[in-house]
Amino acid sequence: MGHDHHHDTDWKHDGVQVIPGDQLDPTSAGKTAGMNRATAINLARNGAQKIWAGTVHIHANAKTGAHHHGDLESVIYVVKGKARMRWGNNLEFVAEAGPGDFIFVPPYVPHQEINASSDETLECVLVRSGQEPVVVNLDIEPVEKPENVPWVDPIHADPNAKR
Repeated sequence: MGHDHHHDTDWKHDGVQVIPGDQLDPTSAGKTAGMNRATAINLARNGAQKIWAGTVHIHANAKTGAHHHGDLESVIYVVKGKARMRWGNNLEFVAEAGPGDFIFVPPYVPHQEINASSDETLECVLVRSGQEPVVVNLDIEPVEKPENVPWVDPIHADPNAKR
């Protein structure tokens, strides 16, 4: 349990950083129609090596085009509003998330973010596993009625499973 490997580090300048919410960078986060991204944490601003973090605002009634983020993993935390996510080769799956919910998007998953509200901006915090603002726009013909996919994990059973 050695604690001596960073005695000469200047923790004042190389330690914890607080980034005020009104001082994010709206210019370096990649462009997707219908959405505003702003960077809080990246290599250029903070020296982060492995993650990117910032905010995403999707306008009322707006949706992005279908896209994926290459080999990056993304985590979206919904702060305000209602998010509707569609995903799959034909955007055939759908789930919704509200304030306090987390959304995980694995690498290469074709997806679309939709603001499910007609009058409220969807406000989210976004964290990605890499620095590059990878956005690969896809030309997908979405299915008419996507299949709703409930959250299922080792502690939450599938509500649609036959008992």
